[in-house]
Amino acid sequence: RRAFLRYFKNSNYLANMDRAYSFLIFEKEKNLLLGGINVGNVKRGVSQSAAIGYWVGKQYARKGYMCEALKVLLPSLFIDLRLNRIEAATLEENVASRNLLKKIGFKKEGLLRNYLKINGVWRDHVVYGLLKSDIE
Repeated sequence: RRAFLRYFKNSNYLANMDRAYSFLIFEKEKNLLLGGINVGNVKRGVSQSAAIGYWVGKQYARKGYMCEALKVLLPSLFIDLRLNRIEAATLEENVASRNLLKKIGFKKEGLLRNYLKINGVWRDHVVYGLLKSDIE
């Protein structure tokens, strides 16, 4: 409980600083927390870009929840946050995540070597990008 409250407090602080935004995904009828989407590394000026990451509970995976949530959220990021570009990175073997990104319009842009430390090991990630013009 305490960690979750710290998470909310930190999320609020980062949003007020226009550095990162966190969104939670709930199943409406049962009021269940299904997952979340984090928009971070917000860059302003000539970049107007951000990175997204997302997670979903194992029992809710591959049921379309994340696809639906991203389809609702992404236009708002371009309009309300005035972003021009959104990036997402995923492990090469994470086929489900890669397929999700492609399904909602992200384009594969390349490989980032030793991009993120996962379980104590630096891992390569495939980077995908979505431009405002891609959804207009």
